[in-house]
Amino acid sequence: MSNQRASMETIRQDIQVSFRYDVHFTKDVFSANNDTLADVMISTSDPRPHKIVVVLDGGLLDHYPDLEKRVAMYLQQRPELHLAHPPVILAGGEEAKNDPNSVHRVLQAIYDAGLCRHSFVIAIGGGSIIDVVGYAAGTAHRGIRLIRVPTTVLSQNDAAVGVKNGVNAFDTKNFLGTFAPPFAVLNDAAFLHSLEDRDWRSGISEAVKVALLKDADFFAELERNADRLSPDLRDLHAMSSLIYRCAELHLEHIATSGDPFEMGSSRPLDFGHWAAHQLEQLTRYELRHGEAVAIGIALDVTYSHLKGMLEQESCERTLQLLEGVGFDLYVPELGAHIDEPGHPRCIFQGLDTFREHLGGELTIMLLEDIGRGVNVHEVDRSIYRRAVSLLRDRQPAAKNVA
Repeated sequence: MSNQRASMETIRQDIQVSFRYDVHFTKDVFSANNDTLADVMISTSDPRPHKIVVVLDGGLLDHYPDLEKRVAMYLQQRPELHLAHPPVILAGGEEAKNDPNSVHRVLQAIYDAGLCRHSFVIAIGGGSIIDVVGYAAGTAHRGIRLIRVPTTVLSQNDAAVGVKNGVNAFDTKNFLGTFAPPFAVLNDAAFLHSLEDRDWRSGISEAVKVALLKDADFFAELERNADRLSPDLRDLHAMSSLIYRCAELHLEHIATSGDPFEMGSSRPLDFGHWAAHQLEQLTRYELRHGEAVAIGIALDVTYSHLKGMLEQESCERTLQLLEGVGFDLYVPELGAHIDEPGHPRCIFQGLDTFREHLGGELTIMLLEDIGRGVNVHEVDRSIYRRAVSLLRDRQPAAKNVA
């Protein structure tokens, strides 16, 4: 037997798979005379009517009570499209990602509607709904065509334009998930009018993140537009420009990084996220994802400066931009148990979770200059403690009460 094994040869096959999807920018996507969505689905070569399951973020119905009816009418007016199941309404926000029944309900609708891999699932909502529906669509029949219609700043400029889907399990952010590129993304600016101030602001942190890593000119534009982007003014033109450029940089990274499905240990676009994910859990998701990311960015930028990697001026510009659009850069959970690294509620637990999720050695992104990030594999926790103290001291006294 050993001689037989020694004589065996190896068959090695390299497979190259190309993915393409478009991110469309439109307004009033479900208006009867807006053909963008219909054109995306009808453009496929299959001549049969396309079966469709629609999943709606329930929070949208508070602002658009007729949305379910409008979506149904839009599809019914086009004989090439067939709404094969009543729209599924899910509670939005992190609750959707924490509840296993959310995924089950989408899968049940896909099964009951008799969808095949040439059918469509349309996800309409914020980043959490996009994630839940993407995970269900990516696993049913090993992948059903997914169309994302994101309705928040954060989902339009980040969550919906990428290739990741994920839900929470075992008290861990995005423990379950897939890499499954969408069939298409439709960003409808009209939905942004309904956002609460916190949700309007939250997506700005992802734009700051990608600008810090990849485009100093974009960062300067964000600085110039800080007042217009703030929830006080809510300038839609400035926000639309932010979303477009942020999505463009995000897609460019996915296409050119050489690691779109994160097979390695580096995740540059998760700058600031090791702490952000931990803070979301520590606050029981009272912090929006974008709010936690803003704190995570502030922490890693401050650490980069204290470590001697980043000039003080660049650090201060970043902190002032985040504060200028209204982010708080400290919450009590950031500093709680910081001298007890083994405590389950210590922020440093986020480093261990991040390393475990990636596999291999710890790899986090820090900053050398605005527009230029760098991977590091070791951190000095004493310097991080100093960074936390500096962020705490920047906050008004009333907000530092645990």
